[in-house]
Parts: sequence; structure tokens; C-alpha cells
Amino acid sequence: MKQIIAAAALMVAQSAVAGPAADPTCCQVIELRQYITYPGKRDTLFTLFEREFIESQEALGIRVLGQFRDLNDPHRFTWIRGFSDMAARKQALTDFYYGALWKRWKADANATLYDNDDVLLLRPAGPGTGFAPAASARPPIGASAPRPGLIVATIYHFSQEVSAQFGTSFGTTLAPLFEQAGATIIGRFVSDKSPNTFAQLPVREQANVFVWIARFDDRAAYDRYHTRMAQDVRWRDQQFAPLYKRLARAPEVLILEPSARSLIY
Repeated sequence: MKQIIAAAALMVAQSAVAGPAADPTCCQVIELRQYITYPGKRDTLFTLFEREFIESQEALGIRVLGQFRDLNDPHRFTWIRGFSDMAARKQALTDFYYGALWKRWKADANATLYDNDDVLLLRPAGPGTGFAPAASARPPIGASAPRPGLIVATIYHFSQEVSAQFGTSFGTTLAPLFEQAGATIIGRFVSDKSPNTFAQLPVREQANVFVWIARFDDRAAYDRYHTRMAQDVRWRDQQFAPLYKRLARAPEVLILEPSARSLIY
């Protein structure tokens, strides 16, 4: 176990990231995972996860990008991990979930979970839209203070597979509006329609989503963003209705507090 942790610590130190993965080719496949914990068990899962399940996954080539408390749901544990491609994902998940460390802690983790099947399999929406490098390393095991900032993930659901044209128009029309109002967009993703090659972990294979993830300094900054958007006639009178008419249902908006050892914050 000490060798696994040492190897993973070296990987993290070399990557020297504070947000998304430093290697721009390492995360062409992303999992956005939303778990429901039993009442009172979310912090138990955070403690276990941040002690046992970060370095052990990264030693196998998985990038554990972020862990978050959903501020709108006291039972929801949200996290993001990445892989270089689907073949690497299959191998890494096989190695982890059939490995000794997961077998040791599996019962403890599962005892906190009511549901862990809400998983979106994603890929970057286009060149340069995945997570980009940042500046500092992950806090060490035992860190407890939540990371600063607020992460907001907005999920647009479509009835059909998301078109490249939507991704382009989002980048040229909507993203500038959101950023001028105060959002810092750190990633844009669409459903990866590849077959799930690790069937032991279900994903929402029928989902057709576009996900954009933004950073704000705090909740007050996010509230100011909403005020500015409501006052922007381009959004209110020109862009809002055309966007919502294209969606299969109302967007999911995840208001997320980064945990102590989250790389994304």
C-alpha cells in the first residue's frame, strides 16, 4: 500500500495541478458521478474517499479530478474522474475494483451509499474544451479545510445526440454571455456514446447531454452572476427561449462545494 501511495504522490507532484489534469491528453473520457448517501453518511464517505480512494486510483492511471458536496442536497456526493481513452478506462477500473484495496474498503464505502448509478460518461465537446492545466498540487492526505470557490455544473439534456453545431454555437454565443456575467468556464463536455466496457459500473447510456462547468469565487459571486444574466437583454430576450426550446427538459444545475483534496476548485 505504501508503494502505491508513493507512486501516486509522485504522479500528482509531477502534474502540479490545482484544477483539472495537467496532461491535456489524459482525460479524453470523463465520468461525472452523482451518489446519494444515507442520511448522516456523506462526511463519512468523504473521509474514507479522500484517505483511501485517490492515490490508489491514480496509481492505476485514473485521474481523480474533483470531489464535491452538493449544496442543494445534503445527501449527494458528486465526483469527477478521467481516463486517457476507453481502453485505459476498462483496464484501470478492472485493476481497481478487482484489487486488494477496494476489496478491503468496499463494504465501508457501500454502507454509506443509497444509490451510485447516476453516472454520465462524457468527452470534451471539442478541441480545447476539456479541463486545462492549473498551478498547484493536491493537498495531502489528512487535509480537512474545504477548497475555496464554488463549482457549478450545468447539464443540458437533448432528445438526440448533441450536434457539433450546438457545441460551436455554445462557444461563440452563449459562453461569452456567461463569462461576461462572471462565470469562469473550465470545461465543456458531451455524452460519450461509446459502449460501456466496464458493465459492473452502470452509466446513463441513453443520455444525450451537453455539460458546462464553471468556477465562481463564492456563492455571492454566483448570485451576482444570475442578477447580471437577468439584466442582459441578449440572454433574456434573444438566447434564453431558443436554447430552452431545444432541450428535452429543464437543465440540471449542480451547485458544488469542492472538498479538501479536490483538484478542481
